Amino acid sequence: MSGLTPAALAFDSVAAEFDARFGDWASVAAQRRAVRSALAKAFPPGARLVEIGGGTGEDARWLAARGRDVTLTDAAPAMVAQAQAKLADLPNARAALAPAEAIGSIARPGTPPFDGAYSNFAALNCVSDLAPFARGLANLLSPGAAAMLVLFGTACPGEAIVECLRGRPRNALRRLARGDVPARLGGRRFTVRYHRAAAIRRAMAPWFAYRRRIGIGVFVPPSAAEPWISRHPTLLGAQERLDRLLAAPLAALGDHVLYHFVRTEAAP
Repeated sequence: MSGLTPAALAFDSVAAEFDARFGDWASVAAQRRAVRSALAKAFPPGARLVEIGGGTGEDARWLAARGRDVTLTDAAPAMVAQAQAKLADLPNARAALAPAEAIGSIARPGTPPFDGAYSNFAALNCVSDLAPFARGLANLLSPGAAAMLVLFGTACPGEAIVECLRGRPRNALRRLARGDVPARLGGRRFTVRYHRAAAIRRAMAPWFAYRRRIGIGVFVPPSAAEPWISRHPTLLGAQERLDRLLAAPLAALGDHVLYHFVRTEAAP
């Protein structure tokens, strides 16, 4: 698999067991519900959407089953294969191999622009420089189209608390690091970057105008709290309700942060 980035190779190696590994975690499900609520409001039925870093197709399937037309993209071939199998019975959903940095490569002559774009659960944190991604995405979207991008937050008290309780204090403040940070998945090493809000807005300009951000997992804990939090559904339910109330004012404290951008008239 020459040509794949280290991150794509890492996710490729765990694609077959990815859903089984993370699918039953209640904290992940709670955060996914918050993201899906925002996506459903932003994109009406019938909207043509492109997903960046869609993995095995969980969100693409959910949106397609509710009337949206979805083109999922991912950098890992095995993830794309998993998504293709998951979406096979839905005529309004498909999966294509394309890294975020080259998202513009899926454009086809004569094909109308997409009505919106989204990315969930920090796929874009595997990209060090977001400007080429933003330029490529601008080629795919019509002016006024929304781009709903979920990245890691950079100040997550929930992670700091969990990591300290687990005896891993060195991980408690890792999101404060600048530049590329080492990560590991499936026995493979790669890097992530915890993009600051201001840096994200700069990278998206001038093709995208910033509208707002929403905290995803402000009180709902990160997956590092699993499997413990899944055994306490009452507590998790209360945390999810708090998130619905305070996700906007406390957005900066989320495990993830959903950034809402709108495509401008600027030419790529």
